[in-house]
Amino acid sequence: MTSTAPWSEPVSTALIVFADGTIVEGTGVGLIGTATGEVCFNTAMTGYEEILTDPSYAGQIITFTFPHVGNVGTNEDDIETVNMAQASGVRGCILRADITEPSNWRATRHFDQWLKARGIVGIAGVDTRALTALIRDRGMPNAVIAHDPKGNFDREALKREAAGLRSMAGLDLVPDVTAGQTFTWDETAWQDGSGYGRRDTAQFHVVAVDYGIKRNILRLLASQGCRITVLPASATGEEVLAHNPDGVFLSNGPGDPAETGKYAVPAIREVVEAGVPTFGICLGHQMLGLALGGRTTKMGQGHHGANHPVKDFTTGKVEITSMNHGFALDRDSLPAEVEETHVSLFDGSNCGIRLKDKPVFSVQYHPEASPGPRDSHYLFARFVDLMRARKEAGAGEAPEEAETAAG
Repeated sequence: MTSTAPWSEPVSTALIVFADGTIVEGTGVGLIGTATGEVCFNTAMTGYEEILTDPSYAGQIITFTFPHVGNVGTNEDDIETVNMAQASGVRGCILRADITEPSNWRATRHFDQWLKARGIVGIAGVDTRALTALIRDRGMPNAVIAHDPKGNFDREALKREAAGLRSMAGLDLVPDVTAGQTFTWDETAWQDGSGYGRRDTAQFHVVAVDYGIKRNILRLLASQGCRITVLPASATGEEVLAHNPDGVFLSNGPGDPAETGKYAVPAIREVVEAGVPTFGICLGHQMLGLALGGRTTKMGQGHHGANHPVKDFTTGKVEITSMNHGFALDRDSLPAEVEETHVSLFDGSNCGIRLKDKPVFSVQYHPEASPGPRDSHYLFARFVDLMRARKEAGAGEAPEEAETAAG
């Protein structure tokens, strides 16, 4: 007997079939077909295009708590996937209201057309706040999302498929989103009236390891005067250091950090031991923690939104941040030489660390603010300060200034 959830509406051109057999009905949008993934929720009120092209969402179906998604259309400037031709990592999206015609001067394509082109299966007409409350109570469930304009679904087959899905824990999804080869980057941040620019000169050379890197991270590094070389996630420590970088950036990305860490952590340890200034974000933060002797844990509901308050212990300030992660670094597992620098004011989870004796630091959230508030842009300047201090002191040395510049 089919169990139909109370927050569904009586329209059946799309279904969400959860691993426990619960079925939610709605109106299909986007790609016709089926997709599988872990269902999470995002509380951001803007930036749906950036969210849906964030490689960190690979393997997930996003529930938007804000009811009106798609109303400003889409454009080519707000895509966060570095490879514009690459399929989105996100598997599907769940919406409250039907998609309206775009009403923004920047729009170049209707949201429904964009979803089809990106290969994203969607469903509208769902009580997304009720679904969000369910996720908060029970954790992020696996599900199949299906779209058929004629409403022809084999519900029993979909329930079997959903029940057989693997947990996100233990999955290495980085190979699906990382770059296939080394490339360089020089595009800078967007400026009102002129759009994106190009870096002319560079003071520092940064090697960015791509676990699913976002375009705006690269733009903000370039805007800080950095020449950027991007390496695939499989790069060894020797390959990273062979570029003689002034600094190394460890990017965001999807999946279980402990699984990706099986090949990434040894490389990170080599970089840290070499004394090269290192900055990690999101998955890069988690794997840096693993490299320093910590451990990570799977979160119940994760952090996904653009309104998360975080306290920076080094300044005493509270910043509003953009977050997207389902795993967290366990602060109690960190060795004495690692200092906690940031903490979530929502649930007290770790949001930042630094090494006390090396120019190495990382944060759990997304300071590139795409989408999200710009409170955390200072972290890119903090990274540059570390590289400058090391250069001024002479490569290979670890002066007090370089050790404390992250503080």
